[in-house]
Amino acid sequence: MDLDSYIRALPKAELHLHIEGSLEPEMMFALAQRNGVTLPWDSIEATRAAYDFSDLQSFLDLYYAGAAALIHEQDFHDLAMAYFTRAHADGVVHAELFFDPQTHTERGVAFETVLDGLERACNTAQLRFGISSRLIMCFLRHLSEDAGFDTLEQAQPYLGRIHGVGLDSSEKGHPPSKFMRLFARCRELGLHVVAHAGEEGPPAYIVEALDLLKVERIDHGVRAAEDPALVERLARERIALTVCPLSNVKLCVFDRLQDHNLKQLLDAGIKVTINSDDPAYFGGYIGQNYVETAAALQLSRAELKRIARNSLEASFVSDAERAPWLMRLDTMADD
Repeated sequence: MDLDSYIRALPKAELHLHIEGSLEPEMMFALAQRNGVTLPWDSIEATRAAYDFSDLQSFLDLYYAGAAALIHEQDFHDLAMAYFTRAHADGVVHAELFFDPQTHTERGVAFETVLDGLERACNTAQLRFGISSRLIMCFLRHLSEDAGFDTLEQAQPYLGRIHGVGLDSSEKGHPPSKFMRLFARCRELGLHVVAHAGEEGPPAYIVEALDLLKVERIDHGVRAAEDPALVERLARERIALTVCPLSNVKLCVFDRLQDHNLKQLLDAGIKVTINSDDPAYFGGYIGQNYVETAAALQLSRAELKRIARNSLEASFVSDAERAPWLMRLDTMADD
C-alpha cells in the first residue's frame, strides 16, 4: 500500500474542524443565490483570489463575510454533509465539529436553526458513512464574556444535544483568563471544555487555558515548544494538542511546512493530533494535512499511526465506542 492510501486507510478522528470553515466558494455562491444574499465578490474566482490572506484577522474578515450565505436549516445541513462526504473519503471515523452560534445569531439566524441543520447532517453521516460525531459550541473570544453568557443562555434548552464548548476567533489580546467564569459555568453544566491557545498567542495562554479554564484539550498549542516546562507538563498530563499544519502555514505561524514543530512535539511525548481547521480556506482537508505533513517532516508509518491513535484516544466518546476503531488501527502495519 502506498503512503497516501495508507494514510487514508488509517481510522482517525478529526478534533479541530470549524464547520463554517468548510464552506467552499462554490457552495457559498450557490447558497447566496438560493437565499438572495449579496456577497463582497462577483465570482467564484474572485472569492478564491481573496483567500490569499496574510494573517488570522484577515482570514476571519473573509470567514465572517462568507458565513452570511448561511441562513436556513437546510444550508447548515448541506454544509455539514459536504464536509462529512470528504471526511469519509479521508478515513475519518469520528468528527467533533466546532460551530460558532454567535456568528449566526448576531445576523438574526436562530440558534435552533443552526443546531437542527448540523444535527440532522450528523445523523445522516452516521447512517450513510458510519461516522460518529459530536458538536462543540465555540465562543468568539473577540466578544465579551457577557456575550458568551448570553450565548450559553440561548443554548440552555439544547444542551443535551451539545457535547462541549470551545474558544476561538482572534487570539491576540484575548487571553483565556477573560472567560474564566464562563468556562466554570460550562463545566458545572457537564460540558466538555477545549480552547484555542498557543497559535498566535504565547505559551502563557496555554497555561491559562489549562489552569483557569481547566480545558481537556488544547486547540493548536504549537507555541508550547517555546516553554520547555510546558512541553514536559503536556507530555506528563497527556494533554492532546489538535494541531492543524496547513492552517499554521497559511496563517504564517510557520513559514514552510518543513519548519513545523509537530514532529518535535510528538518526539517530546505530547499527544499530538492532525486536523484541518478551516479546510476550504487553508488548502486541504484532513487527509491532505496528513499526506503533506508526512512528506514535509518525513514521518514514518509508525508515527502516523501513533497520531491517528492519539486522535481516537482524545475523542469525547466512551471506551466502548472507541474500542472497534483502535482494533482496526492495530491491524494496520506500521513499517
